[in-house]
Amino acid sequence: MRRALALLDTNVLIHLLRRDRTGQKIEAEHSFTTRSERPILSSVVEGELLAFARYNGWGSQKLGQLRSLLTALVRVDAGLPEIVEAYAELHAEATKTGQPKGENDLWIAATAKAVGAELYTCNGGHFAWMHPAHLTVHVIKQSR
Repeated sequence: MRRALALLDTNVLIHLLRRDRTGQKIEAEHSFTTRSERPILSSVVEGELLAFARYNGWGSQKLGQLRSLLTALVRVDAGLPEIVEAYAELHAEATKTGQPKGENDLWIAATAKAVGAELYTCNGGHFAWMHPAHLTVHVIKQSR
């Protein structure tokens, strides 16, 4: 059975890398690292992940795990014309309706919208206003 394309938000990938309880739950429920339809990686998420790794002083082993995970995903450049158009649409809508406008979140959502992927995140509040009018957002609850 073919699954919908999935775009993974930064926090989902961090949980998968950490293999913490939330990461284990995500993998058990969605099989992102083993499914045949490889998840989408927004170049914005890639930048956020690399910044997170640098800020937290990750060593070569952990950086290697990060790079291995990133190569297993399908990277999509946020500068593609279709994504820029989707960003403009989402930004205008957010401005008109007074919705939150985290710039990176808008680029991530625009990437999902442009490629027809469903967005998976642990920060549902950032994307709630976009669902379902603009894209499908799946909010993953973090395990304690």
